[in-house]
Amino acid sequence: MRLWKLLGLAGLAGVAATGAVLARGERQRRVHTPEEVRARLRERHAALADVPEPGTTAELVSGRAHRVARLLRRR
Repeated sequence: MRLWKLLGLAGLAGVAATGAVLARGERQRRVHTPEEVRARLRERHAALADVPEPGTTAELVSGRAHRVARLLRRR
């Protein structure tokens, strides 16, 4: 019987902690206006647009050559 009480109390503590974390996150989201959120998203998008896309031809060729060399070493 004592084990069930401990499990019940642990469950209640977990629910309370989860609610506190969710409430804090919601408060942080409500601090920003929609315009601020849009501006931050546009900044992040612009930063990602400047990064070259992975998987260029040179990288693919070197990657294939590496895999082939590794397979040949196994034999």
